[in-house]
Amino acid sequence: MRELVLVTALFLVYKCGRLVANGHEARAFRNADRVWDAERALHLPGEGTIQHLLMHGEPLIRAANTYYAAVHFPATIAFLVWLYWRRPAHYLWSRRVLALLTGAALALHLLLPLAPPRMLAATGLVDTARVYGPSVYGATPETDSMANQFAAMPSLHFGWALMVAIGLIVATRSRWRALWLLHPLLTLLVIVGTANHYWFDALAAAALLGLALLAVRAPARGDAEPPPVPHAIGTTVRPAGALR
Repeated sequence: MRELVLVTALFLVYKCGRLVANGHEARAFRNADRVWDAERALHLPGEGTIQHLLMHGEPLIRAANTYYAAVHFPATIAFLVWLYWRRPAHYLWSRRVLALLTGAALALHLLLPLAPPRMLAATGLVDTARVYGPSVYGATPETDSMANQFAAMPSLHFGWALMVAIGLIVATRSRWRALWLLHPLLTLLVIVGTANHYWFDALAAAALLGLALLAVRAPARGDAEPPPVPHAIGTTVRPAGALR
């Protein structure tokens, strides 16, 4: 019940944020101009470079749009559910970190409304979801009641994906566990290539996640796997289904 209350509370705060964001579109576009100019001043690679790679074929850009629309929430929920059943200590740690990250991100969304690059004419980028589909956003951002389209920074898509990877790396001992980092890497390429986020949005999410990780103590290393189950005299076996 407590988990449901927490998720519901965060959702309601986000919905309220959508209402508060209304009427600040002009400021969101001014902030977008500043972010774009700052990235160019720092000689960061243009977001258009990634989009150009994705747009070599329509199936590829549709796959990127689908990944953006369909993987974000299910992957995070699956991560938390698995931890809840298999690594309770890591579940509590990850849940607290994600709650801190999400709360800080929502506050920044309200303090710094930011139009995504797909809305900024200066970028020359294509709104791939609107052109090729699927899209999770309304056609008119100013009146979209389902999502705050002026909440580009930080990117919760990237922040959550990075926490999923970190959480699984910490909670497991497989020699291949570093491959979980492919999830945030792919997410980064998708959010930038579909023109939903700037590089700075991902950097801001990573910085907030770092602060959240510093604020919440990680479980002891011995909690990474469940205790072995007695099998026979002098031998033990791991529970079936335990992720190595």
